Amino acid sequence: MKLLWISAVLAFVLDQLSKYLVIHVLGVSQFKPIDVLPPILNFRYGENRGINFGLLGDGTSVWVLISIALVICIGVLWWVCKHPQPLLANISAGLLVGGALANVLDRLLYGFVLDFLNMSCCGINNPFVFNVADIFIFAGAIGLVFFGQDGTSAQKKRGKKGA
Repeated sequence: MKLLWISAVLAFVLDQLSKYLVIHVLGVSQFKPIDVLPPILNFRYGENRGINFGLLGDGTSVWVLISIALVICIGVLWWVCKHPQPLLANISAGLLVGGALANVLDRLLYGFVLDFLNMSCCGINNPFVFNVADIFIFAGAIGLVFFGQDGTSAQKKRGKKGA
């Protein structure tokens, strides 16, 4: 459980620090993009008022999106507490929770999520931007799918050892 909290704090801090550095220190804005390793990695300013790829950004209340994120975080934490998980699942849960809470803080501060990462390749111009928290949320969710265990599989393993 300790690794869950460590990974959550790290994900949260790395996301907020990266946003601060890129947006406020480097000055990336709608009028000042930065090509880091074109076309593979670019910094482009974005305000995401919805969820991934701007879904639900058509006037959905900020408080609804914050509530959804908090319910998901509470659900993941409840599940991990109720069903003890292996190391990689705990880290994955922490990444998901930390990333989600970093985006919640953005919504509280700005009314939207700050995005700045843009990746294109092979002649395809990707118009979407994302942030470090989105990477952690995605990696955490995938990690939970691959490394998470439900209570029944853990009980079956314990039952076999005891038999």
